[in-house]
Amino acid sequence: MNRNLRNAIIAFLAPLPSIVFYLSFLRSYSSTSEPELSYIHSWCSNHPLLLANLLFFFNVNVLFWVIGLLQSSHWMIDVYWTVIPVMLVHYFASHPLGQYNKWRSMIVVILTWVWSVRLTHNYFRRENWEWGAREDWRFNDLRKQYGKHWWWLSFFSVYVSQQIFLIGICLPLYTIHAVDAPLNIWDFISSAICLTGIVMAYFADTQLHEFVTGNQKLKEQGKPNIPNLDTGLWYYSRHPNYLGEQLWWWGLVVFAWNLGQGWTLIGALVNTLCLVYVTILVERRMVKQEYRAEAYRAYQKTTSVWIPWFKFQVDASTKDKNT
Repeated sequence: MNRNLRNAIIAFLAPLPSIVFYLSFLRSYSSTSEPELSYIHSWCSNHPLLLANLLFFFNVNVLFWVIGLLQSSHWMIDVYWTVIPVMLVHYFASHPLGQYNKWRSMIVVILTWVWSVRLTHNYFRRENWEWGAREDWRFNDLRKQYGKHWWWLSFFSVYVSQQIFLIGICLPLYTIHAVDAPLNIWDFISSAICLTGIVMAYFADTQLHEFVTGNQKLKEQGKPNIPNLDTGLWYYSRHPNYLGEQLWWWGLVVFAWNLGQGWTLIGALVNTLCLVYVTILVERRMVKQEYRAEAYRAYQKTTSVWIPWFKFQVDASTKDKNT
C-alpha cells in the first residue's frame, strides 16, 4: 500500500471514535425518555459545548497526536482544520439542546460547507493532491528548534493550541444553534461578509498557486524565478488570502452578535492576533530568501499588509539609499 492511500485511509478513519460515540448518544436519546438516560448520556445532553471539547481532546488532541508521533509528521491537523468546523456546525444543529431558526441554520450550514470545500480544495491543490506529503513548515521549524523535546511539546503546540483556536472561532456556530430568533437584515449582512471572505480567499489563493506553479516551470526550464507576486489582489494587499479568511470568521461573529451573543468575538479576535504573528513570520521568511529579498522589501514599502489599498508612494531619497 503506497503512502498516499495509507494516509487517506488513516484520515478517514481517525474521526470515527467521536462520530460513533455521538451517533450512539443521539440514538439513545431519541429512544429513551430523559429520566431513563444513563448518567453519561444525560450529561452529554446537558453540556453540548463541554462535550464538543471532550470529543476534540480525546479524538484530535490525543489520537491525532499519537498518529503524528508514529508517522513523525503532524500533517493531519492541517486537513482537519478545514473539516472540523463542518463537523461542529452539524453537531450543534443536531444536539438535543439546540434551539434555533431553521433558515438561519440552513444559511450558516451551507456557508460553512462552501468555506470548507474551498479551503480543502486549496490544501490538496497546494499539496499536489497528496495526503500527508508534508507537515506545516512552522511545525518543521519547531521540530528543529526543540529537538528531542518536540515529541511531547507537539501535543501542546500542535493540538491543544488548535483546540483553543478551532473551538474558539466556532463559538458563533454554537450560539447560532442556541438562540431562536427571526431572521433580520443583519443575517444577510453577515452572509455577505462571509461570502466576500470566501470569494476573496479563493481568488487570492488561486493567484498564489498560479504564481508558485509558474515559478516551478521556470525553474525546470532553467530560467530565473519571478521574485514576487504583485498582480491581481496581491497588487493591492500583501496577504489578501489572510484577509479573506478573517472576513469569513468575523462574518460568523456578526451572526452571533445579532443574536445578542457578541462575547463570541473572543475566538475570532485571538485568531486574528495569531494571524498577525504568522504574517510577521511569513514576511521574515520572504526577506531571508536571497533571490527575492530586495523585491519583497520594495513590495513591503509600497503595498498594504492586509487591507487592499492603492500603492504607497516611496520617497525618492529613501529609494536612492536602498539602491
